[in-house]
Amino acid sequence: MNKLSILFGTETGNAEMVAEDVAAALAEHGIETGVTSMEDCAVDELTGEDVVLLVVSTYGEGELPESAAPFFEALERSEPDLSALRFAAFGLGDSTYDTYNNGVATLIAKFTALGATQIGATGYHDADSGLNPSDVAIDWAGTVFAPVAPA
Repeated sequence: MNKLSILFGTETGNAEMVAEDVAAALAEHGIETGVTSMEDCAVDELTGEDVVLLVVSTYGEGELPESAAPFFEALERSEPDLSALRFAAFGLGDSTYDTYNNGVATLIAKFTALGATQIGATGYHDADSGLNPSDVAIDWAGTVFAPVAPA
């Protein structure tokens, strides 16, 4: 893995904070990262990526956050071939809603439908838990990316 691209989709800034914190934690282990908002990511650039980490919250009644919606719509329009792409996914949600973490589920379904391969189990933060989302994400990222971290 040359560089891990971290793409975040957020409504209130929590997913951006988590993405930045995970990037900093991975950098301490020698993994080079780049953090980009999904609204600033051109979907045709995904075909040149090796590994992508999706960090996305769920908004409202299960929708993607405002910054992720155009990215998802662009994926649906252009349907890029993502068969060479590996991705990991971390979702932020609130289990008191029936649509808990639907945002990350929506993106996982789209990425896999376009041929991408998910690595590791999906990570989840539950706002109802009272746990710090960055702490949960950093612990999760260590289990997914530790095997590919440089020695």
